[in-house]
Amino acid sequence: MLRGLLTPGHTRFGLTVFVLSALAVFLLAGCSDSEPDAQSGTPAPSTSATAPSTPAPIPTASTPTLTPLPTPSKPWPTPSVKGEPASDAPLAQRIRFAIAKQAQIAAGKAATTKVSCPGIEDAEKPGTHNLTCTVTYAGKSYPGKLTVEAKQYSASYKFTSDSVAIVKPKVIDAVLRTVPGAAKVTCTMDNVAVVKHTSEGIACDATTTENAVQPYKAQISGNGQILVTKAS
Repeated sequence: MLRGLLTPGHTRFGLTVFVLSALAVFLLAGCSDSEPDAQSGTPAPSTSATAPSTPAPIPTASTPTLTPLPTPSKPWPTPSVKGEPASDAPLAQRIRFAIAKQAQIAAGKAATTKVSCPGIEDAEKPGTHNLTCTVTYAGKSYPGKLTVEAKQYSASYKFTSDSVAIVKPKVIDAVLRTVPGAAKVTCTMDNVAVVKHTSEGIACDATTTENAVQPYKAQISGNGQILVTKAS
């Protein structure tokens, strides 16, 4: 009996059954649905939330405090005009000087001034002489009308113009007298300007010590007087 069980055919059948049994055990172990061990090396995800950071406040720029300019305490100085001709000089020379002198006084500063009135050399002849003149102050020119009433031993004249020359410092001085405590004054003009005294005037801005800008108008009269008013 023993010899018959150990035949080659029976031996192969026994091995097959053993292999199938081992494979079944391996598959059952691989398909196990048991949860993984809590002691495994994989860390659990964190559930705590990070609070948002509060942004830092943006600093606001402070308004600078300006220093007021001094208010002029004395009247604007009258320019000293030199070169006056002698009393017995030709009439034409004396009239030209008188017109040039008035132009410099109105402007507010002594400067090179030329007066051209074609035909003025004949103004000594008795009668009425109506002439057209050009006044050039510090390189700025404007026209005018000259009327000369001449007699045998005397003469009188009248010069008129709708324009006048003015210097910028004199205008700023007038604004400071109107707006005491202003920290800055700016005017839309050149250092020397020729303006019509019939116009709206020169635009100026006065800056207060609180850095606020206020608009003004400087009206120039024919003899150089300045009237400053607040612009609407």
